[in-house]
Amino acid sequence: MNFIRIDQMVCTGCGACVESCPTDVIRMTPQTGKAEVAYPEDCQVCFLCEFDCPVDAVLVSPRGFPG
Repeated sequence: MNFIRIDQMVCTGCGACVESCPTDVIRMTPQTGKAEVAYPEDCQVCFLCEFDCPVDAVLVSPRGFPG
């Protein structure tokens, strides 16, 4: 189950979410310069990435997202 999503239309590529993730779930994508969820199965639902995103591009749900 996927517990984290990043809205690519909103993400500015600042990297705050990457820096705040304690389990290295989020990575920057060289092609787009934006953050992506690289390892969704490792998300611990700590909300640090969501709290630290200055543009609210990250959404974390303890209930998960389908697919």
